[in-house]
Amino acid sequence: MGANTVNVTGETVESEVLQSEVPVLVDFWAEWCAPCRALAPTIDEIADDFAGKAKVAKVDIDGAQEIAVKYGIQSIPTVAVFKGGEVVGQRVGLADKDSLSQLLEGAMG
Repeated sequence: MGANTVNVTGETVESEVLQSEVPVLVDFWAEWCAPCRALAPTIDEIADDFAGKAKVAKVDIDGAQEIAVKYGIQSIPTVAVFKGGEVVGQRVGLADKDSLSQLLEGAMG
């Protein structure tokens, strides 16, 4: 995980994601998921690109199943953008950096 990527758990989802002053891109993933591992470097790049403007977080669905259930995550990787505590955008499956960056930028504008 990159320096600008935050690991979110059931205990920290409220403070890190739902109460964030800036939009938060959340990567729902699992260690055993090959596409999730393939997406990880892209997530870290986006975290670096948006540092100070937005937050990028990762939720390991095996360690935080309650979060995945609450937001209806049925396939991984799923990337969701939260703004004001609500999901404002989502992509399921492997996505490229441009489409994920645009998703996050859409929540900022």
